[in-house]
Amino acid sequence: MATPSGKAAPPNPQVSKRSLPRDASSEVPSKRKNSNPLPTLPRPSGTFVEGSIVRIAMENFLTYDICEVCPGPHLNMIIGANGTGKSSIVCAICLGLAGKPAFMGRADKVGFFVKRGCSKGLVEIELFRTSGNLIITREIDVIKNQSFWFINKKPVTQKIVEEQVAALNIQVGNLCQFLPQDKVGEFAKLSKIELLEATEKSVGPPEMHRYHCELKNFREKEKQLETSCKEKTEYLEKMVQRNERYKQDVERFYERKRHLDLIEMLEAKRPWVEYENVRQEYEGVKLIRDRVKEEVRKLKEGQIPMTRRIEEIDRQRRTLEVRIKEKSTDIKEVSQKCKQRQDLIERKDRQIKELQQALTVKQNEEMDRQKRISNTRKMIEDLQNELKTAENCESLQPQLDAVTSDLRRVQEEKALCEGEIIDKQREKEVLEKQRRSVSDHITRFDNLMNQKEDKLRQRYRDTYDAVLWLRNNRDRFKQRVCEPIMLTINMKDNKNAKYVENHISSNDLRAFVFESQEDMEIFLREVRDNKKLRVNAVIAPKISYADKAPSRSLNDLKQYGFFSYLRELFDAPDPVMSYLCCQYHIHEVPVGTERTRERIERVIQETRLKQIYTAEEKYVLKTSVYSNKVISSNTSLKVAQFLTVTVDLEQRRHLEEQLKEMNRQLEAVDSGLAALRDTNRRLELKDNELRLEKKALLERKTRKRQLEQKISSKLASIRLMEQDTCNLEEEERKASTKIKEINVQKAKLVTELTGLVKICTSFQIQKVDLILQNTTVISEKNKLEADYMASSSQLRVTEQQFIELDDNRQRLLQKCKELMKKARQVCNLSAEQAVPQEFQTAFQDLPNTLDEIDALLTEERSRASCFTGLNPSVVVEEYSKREVEIQQLTEELQGKKVELDEYRENISQVKERWLNPLKELVEKINEKFSNFFSSMQCAGEVDLHTENEEDYDKYGIRIRVKFRSSTQLHELTPHHQSGGERSVSTMLYLMALQELNRCPFRVVDEINQGMDPINERRVFEMVVNTACKENTSQYFFITPKLLQNLPYSEKMTVLFVYNGPHMLEPNRWNLKAFQRRRRRITFTQPQ
Repeated sequence: MATPSGKAAPPNPQVSKRSLPRDASSEVPSKRKNSNPLPTLPRPSGTFVEGSIVRIAMENFLTYDICEVCPGPHLNMIIGANGTGKSSIVCAICLGLAGKPAFMGRADKVGFFVKRGCSKGLVEIELFRTSGNLIITREIDVIKNQSFWFINKKPVTQKIVEEQVAALNIQVGNLCQFLPQDKVGEFAKLSKIELLEATEKSVGPPEMHRYHCELKNFREKEKQLETSCKEKTEYLEKMVQRNERYKQDVERFYERKRHLDLIEMLEAKRPWVEYENVRQEYEGVKLIRDRVKEEVRKLKEGQIPMTRRIEEIDRQRRTLEVRIKEKSTDIKEVSQKCKQRQDLIERKDRQIKELQQALTVKQNEEMDRQKRISNTRKMIEDLQNELKTAENCESLQPQLDAVTSDLRRVQEEKALCEGEIIDKQREKEVLEKQRRSVSDHITRFDNLMNQKEDKLRQRYRDTYDAVLWLRNNRDRFKQRVCEPIMLTINMKDNKNAKYVENHISSNDLRAFVFESQEDMEIFLREVRDNKKLRVNAVIAPKISYADKAPSRSLNDLKQYGFFSYLRELFDAPDPVMSYLCCQYHIHEVPVGTERTRERIERVIQETRLKQIYTAEEKYVLKTSVYSNKVISSNTSLKVAQFLTVTVDLEQRRHLEEQLKEMNRQLEAVDSGLAALRDTNRRLELKDNELRLEKKALLERKTRKRQLEQKISSKLASIRLMEQDTCNLEEEERKASTKIKEINVQKAKLVTELTGLVKICTSFQIQKVDLILQNTTVISEKNKLEADYMASSSQLRVTEQQFIELDDNRQRLLQKCKELMKKARQVCNLSAEQAVPQEFQTAFQDLPNTLDEIDALLTEERSRASCFTGLNPSVVVEEYSKREVEIQQLTEELQGKKVELDEYRENISQVKERWLNPLKELVEKINEKFSNFFSSMQCAGEVDLHTENEEDYDKYGIRIRVKFRSSTQLHELTPHHQSGGERSVSTMLYLMALQELNRCPFRVVDEINQGMDPINERRVFEMVVNTACKENTSQYFFITPKLLQNLPYSEKMTVLFVYNGPHMLEPNRWNLKAFQRRRRRITFTQPQ
């Protein structure tokens, strides 16, 4: 409702809003829309512009349950505290008129604009139209994030709504028409080009922006056409120049083609000439072949009689060979019988020889028996003589007993010595087994040490090389030198290695420890200077700190969870331990558990330790010199890398001592064992000597009995030999009788053998006679075969000649066919087609012999080859193609030039229709804008800016302002002016557009927030004066506050937005009752 601004009474509220209760039930929207509808609000009086907003209704929209706003036709000032819902009305206008949610800068989805806790919301905008108001309704579904559109309560699509809104020249996306709160800062960020486009759409004629777009399109097309014409002209010139260069080549090509055509015709005739030559050769070969064929027939007929005679002789030869074979069989049988008789004769000779040999053997045996008997008797005499001289056995017994006693004593001593040797060997085996066990244990220690050395080698190769050098050169140092600390430290429990590695720096972990400065200088000179190795070295304190006691007893710290000092977690050589105690105070740094971590605040306050370790962290404590406060810092412990391998050096030294003691014991055992073995060898020799002596005595004692036994044995042997006698005369008589009988049988066999030899000789004579006959027959056959072979050889030669001639005939025939085929193919003729007359005419002018054709071909080819450097197919093809392309390009270029002239004419016409009205429009805006700034004792101007008159897409509106007389006009930018100055400039530019009214309404949300009171008052006065004129567009001015004593107009409509817990329901709002109550209060007040 509009109220006069000159009255003392404040403007009456027109818009009410339900307050939200503070309890949980406040999330439920109002359900009383249908049962208690809103009362119909009075419409403000005045004349609305086509497209102005007559009514705004909202339901479950942002902060509103149900609300309806009825703005006036001129200036509508919406006032309310921050958060009451002023900008919600702006959002309703934007979304209700098909604006994008993102344009508001609040949310990108329309569902976020529905009141929280509600599934649907509604915005309804009623626009003034002379033909009847237009009511646009937008229902928003939160779940589907969709909108449903209605025009005059009828469902439509969003596109139809956008068309209806655009028809009324409403542009909610144009900052010159619709400037929401979140977009105020963006107006100053608009580029000159964007500002021109927004101004054209907002206050320019409807066709102005369209002309501008056409000009930009025409100019773009013009540029493209100019570029295209330039490129095509250049390309056409290049094509023409190139074709001019190739013209001579083309002429040469055609001259070359004439030679090639002649070559082609010569090559076409050549197969026909070849064919004719080969055909004549074929006829000659055919005649010779027929003559040779007749000679072959005559030679074959002359061979028939010889063949028959050879066959007859062959039959005779086979008969003689059969008879010769039969005689050979007879001779073989008789020869077999002769061999049998001969074998029997030889067998009889062997029997006689065997009888004679047996008799000789018996004679030799008898002579040998007599000799043996004589020898045995002589042996008996010798044994009897020896028996007479043999000793008595009783005199040897005492000597035998003495030797036996000595042997028994020696054997006992030997057994005792061997027992001691066995004991010593067992002792040695036990010691060797123990030594191997100790050596294995030392090897395992060395392997662990090698692991540490491997880690050192992998991480610090120079330090490892220095360790190897030190081990080979220890004799060069006067005092003790310790290897790197990481090798000499031996953790008692490798789980505690992380504390030591986190406490000692990596440089010191790989440092060598010296007791003497001189030794360290020698070491560094050799290792660093000479070998160029990067190593670290430190000197142990002269006074040992290794056994220095901690300042606080560990028992006092156990209550905090500490279980040890760092020094007690590992073993190390005395110089290393002394250095670490001196440098790192490891005897003063306690190590705790998780229990220490839990009580860390108490530990820090009560113990006043400088460094402590918990299970997984290191704490460093410092006392501030200014405030005397304890400052602590903690770091997580890193995982141990080098000290996790534990080597008990003390145990290793103990094992080495054990090994030395065992070696000494083994040496003593070996020495005793060697002495026992010498003694055993002496006893063994004594034992052998006594055994030999005893054996000799025993032999002497038993010699007489042995001699008696040998004599009796020899006598028995003589008796046996005398019993085994042989009668040699009888044996000789028997052998003579058997030999005579065998000789009689042998004579009979010789007689039979003589008869068989005679028969065999007769058969041999008959066989020789048959062989002679066969030889005669074979000789005759050989002569006939030789004649036959000579005849056959001549026949073969003749047949071979015939075959060669026939093959030559076939080859020539085939060649004739191939040449005919080739000739027809060259002339493109089918098998039945006759040679065309044109070829016959052309062939008549060409040579008729191959030599002449080849000579002419060579000449023409030489001429054709003179045209070098040509690529005939490419050159002519490119020349022809380029000629066609030149013609096409010429036509295209002519068409492009005509099109370019048409575009330039169109640009000239459209530019005149666009630029002149635009300049007038900018002049009007500049006039209004300058007047507004002048009224504020400032300066401002608006002009049309462009760098190139032909670049229509670079045209823009430039706003230049100055707020102080001492400065120059500066272009309005987001950076040069202050926020208030930008707000003032923006507001005055919009006011300058207001009087050029083309859009039905404008919305400006909280633009006065950055202004100082003076500028805000001046701008407000201009807004009231400008927006309340007749025939101006509707204006919405949203602000949370106003200055006092501002001027108001009768045509203003002031809309108050209230919010609070005691707000009335919309259906209970009664404006007349409020006015009556106000008058009563005024009348009853004391004067």
